[in-house]
Amino acid sequence: MTEITLTAPQGTTLGFDILQVFPFTSETKRMGIIVRDKGTGEIVFYMKGADTVMSAIVQYNDWLMEEVDNMAREGLRTLVVARKTLTEEQYADFEQRFQAAKLSVVNRSAQVAAVVESLQRDMSLLCVTGVEDKLQDGVRQTLEMLRNAGIKIWMLTGDKLETATCIAKSSKLVARTQDIHIFKSVSTRSEAHQELNAFRRKQDTALVIRGDSLEVCLEYYEHELMELVAVAPAVVCCRCSPEQKAAVVRLIERHSGKRAAAVGDGGNDVSMIQAASVGVGIVGKEGKQASLASDFSIGQFSHIGRLLLVHGRNSYKRSASLSQFVIHRGLIITVMQAIFSAVFYFSSVSLYQGFLMVGYATVYTMLPVFALVLDRDVTGEIAITYPELYKELTKGRSLSYKTFFIWVLISIYQGGVIIFGALLLFEDEFIHVVAISYTALILTELTMVALTIRTWHPIMLLAEVASILIYFLSLIVLRDFFDSDFIQSVDFVWKTLVITSVSCLPLYLVKFLRKRFSPPSYQKLQ
Repeated sequence: MTEITLTAPQGTTLGFDILQVFPFTSETKRMGIIVRDKGTGEIVFYMKGADTVMSAIVQYNDWLMEEVDNMAREGLRTLVVARKTLTEEQYADFEQRFQAAKLSVVNRSAQVAAVVESLQRDMSLLCVTGVEDKLQDGVRQTLEMLRNAGIKIWMLTGDKLETATCIAKSSKLVARTQDIHIFKSVSTRSEAHQELNAFRRKQDTALVIRGDSLEVCLEYYEHELMELVAVAPAVVCCRCSPEQKAAVVRLIERHSGKRAAAVGDGGNDVSMIQAASVGVGIVGKEGKQASLASDFSIGQFSHIGRLLLVHGRNSYKRSASLSQFVIHRGLIITVMQAIFSAVFYFSSVSLYQGFLMVGYATVYTMLPVFALVLDRDVTGEIAITYPELYKELTKGRSLSYKTFFIWVLISIYQGGVIIFGALLLFEDEFIHVVAISYTALILTELTMVALTIRTWHPIMLLAEVASILIYFLSLIVLRDFFDSDFIQSVDFVWKTLVITSVSCLPLYLVKFLRKRFSPPSYQKLQ
């Protein structure tokens, strides 16, 4: 774009040629433009930016910081706008130096920045703007929900301290019953030590700290600071640069050992989103930079509640069930083969030949096991209504060393029952051992899947029925592996059912008694 046309309040049209554009960066915290008025030929350099950097650029005045602080206390985001008129000679000299700096092959960015900064002196203050950053619908309820779910929330922002404090209160990030401790600006080790001691004496108090003070504390008292903020109900870090936001996220994960989710909606949040274990970008008026850099993209902040409490819960529970069943499915047949080899003097004979071995893990048991990804313990409405259920997930009890060893013991028990039962009950031929044990193995695996499912889905039922039908069809078709006369006999049926019952019934009784006398929290809500 090389020109711009504006319509004045009086209805007149003003035309300008765009000579130079200096985009916003997180380092400079300002942006500018040089235009030439088509009507008068006047060249003007306009700039807007944060009050912290603009106060040193504009000519001295006694009202700028006072007005900025007043607006910030009302929760408004402020910008300072300034201008500077350039003569043709001044602009020609600037353009010559600017082009030379851009063509430099050594330290180009620093030279360009130095040339631009040469213009940013003694600028005339035009105005101060204050814009209300209105909260989206459902922000307060979502933050309260996440707090009840046991999730610690930090707000990392580049706003002024007064603006950040006002937003923290209005968004209910800080509860009504909680106090707010504003960490004073510190620059030395002794000052940081004094402020940390002052905060340590307070109970159930949210912390508000500036980015520069945070850096000083982390330099001298990193461990002590992280211990204090770990017990704080909420933390607000204001005047943070994008690099500081990313550093804080990495610091939280390193000291707490927990996973951090970073949520942002602007370009300044990209580094923070990429530094976190889980990045969530919100598509908003500030563009799609955060959304494109994130792991998950949502339309508004209130969707965070459902993303974590419903989809996050289901993902964790389903992944735990699926991984444990994959372990169980492989280990049970391994135990059977090991016992079989030991009984027959460690001979190198495979219990199941050819297709039976491949078909067990694919055709006959794959559909029910992978259908577990559709299982859920509670509905989405219950998970949202009772966010306290999420606290149990943070203990990691669904997938731990304990659950792993429990499934190992289950696999050893069931594998031993099936193979010893088949060896004890078979009569004449070895092929009968294969038929009894393999059928009991398939039925045991399908029964265990059915016992694990908490909420039946039509696809789950279809997967179970389809697997059973495919297997019994295989008994008829695969005559090389099964004796057709034997599998039609009553002996085959009762022996298979007895072995399957002995392998599954004790586990069902344990599960029933546990539900009866010590039900999990989600069971009480159903």
